[in-house]
Amino acid sequence: MNQIRIHCFMHVHFEGPGYIKTWAEQHGHQIRYTHLYANDELPAVSTFDWLIVMGGPMGVYDQQQYPWLTKELEAIKEAIHTGKTVIGICLGSQLIASALGANVYPNRAKEIGWFPVLKTESGKKHRILNGIPDQFTTFHWHGDTFDLPDEATHLLETAACSNQAFLYRERVLGLQFHLEVTPQTISEMTKEGAHELIEDQHIQTAEKITAEANRYEESNTWLTQILNYLVSK
Repeated sequence: MNQIRIHCFMHVHFEGPGYIKTWAEQHGHQIRYTHLYANDELPAVSTFDWLIVMGGPMGVYDQQQYPWLTKELEAIKEAIHTGKTVIGICLGSQLIASALGANVYPNRAKEIGWFPVLKTESGKKHRILNGIPDQFTTFHWHGDTFDLPDEATHLLETAACSNQAFLYRERVLGLQFHLEVTPQTISEMTKEGAHELIEDQHIQTAEKITAEANRYEESNTWLTQILNYLVSK
């Protein structure tokens, strides 16, 4: 496996790459970061092969409050159009959808906790999900959703949110959920987002989230398969 130069856009200090960093280190890939919340300068697209766009509590439409979102969107567009592999997680998937011209807006329900995702018919047929069960449980923390971008393949869905994952031109992947979670990232997210853990059909308590945290290993396994597939493209 050739070395890949990975760059990670972070929107808050407590939503980092998690297991992606572990996978990168295991394979000898370089990983660098832009902390947008700290007003870091955006890198030149020529300096990386992969772009990982992480999550955060803000929305794509919050550009007045977070002016760096505007420049970030332009950087994502450039990365896509120059043929980079681009992976978005949660907010990152919404930013990619927006960069591809799709609408982003509040979902009818927030999803926070460990909930099952299901393959769509297209997802069952696509090789990126080969070997992954048609239904599996993973970690969610999002309130927004997006329309499926033109030319994108719809891969996964949940009862509460239809567009959970898409693949665009084999190199651009949006995931609403968090396959990258580790016990540390789950702990940090539940601590920083405690105010969102209200009683609701699709929101679990911090206690339940923590009690099921052992599910992270399965999520990391599926993430490894997806990342290895993208390396081959």
